[in-house]
Amino acid sequence: MTDRSALSARLQQLFPAEAKRRFAFRDRPLPEGTAEFIDGEVIVHPPRPARDISAAGRLCVLLSTYVQINALGWIGTGRTLVGLTRNDYRPSLCFFGQEKAETITPTTLLFPAPDLAVEVLSPNTAARDRGVKHDDYAAHGVDEYWIVDAEHETVEQYLLHDDVYQLAIKANTGEIASRAVDGFVIPVRAVCDDAANLDVLRALLA
Repeated sequence: MTDRSALSARLQQLFPAEAKRRFAFRDRPLPEGTAEFIDGEVIVHPPRPARDISAAGRLCVLLSTYVQINALGWIGTGRTLVGLTRNDYRPSLCFFGQEKAETITPTTLLFPAPDLAVEVLSPNTAARDRGVKHDDYAAHGVDEYWIVDAEHETVEQYLLHDDVYQLAIKANTGEIASRAVDGFVIPVRAVCDDAANLDVLRALLA
């Protein structure tokens, strides 16, 4: 048993009521992509504005295209349920490299910690995106974490160093280069601007 598996088993022994609620959450028919299990509670998120949905969609198109062309792994969207030691999250977008992608089957429902996690901020999620998720992703070895602020059109990139995230870039211009997705470099504007996004997509497909 791995250290994290042992810790998960220990937590279930210490918090049996919480473990019961968590298993019920995973089986409960909830609106797709709107609920997470955090610190023992089911968190149901309200609808997202168009700008947030569009930002996630633009990045998903570019990342999915690049990963597929280069056979680098598997991309999950906001409906992907990532199960960590205590909490279950639905990142806005996530990437699993080849090693983890090989464990994903057509019937997989619960996913391991990704190599890259992306969260698009909203007033309802910002505190958790910058708090418990930031710390939890780092503790579970998620190599890279992006926070997208669609309202202010900025992207923050955090890279894991000695189990702690360090801010590599926070910008609304220039380029951002992923460490987890080898060779993936895009203009920050391509996340929030349709024309910039289309230019990158055309270059990827050329």
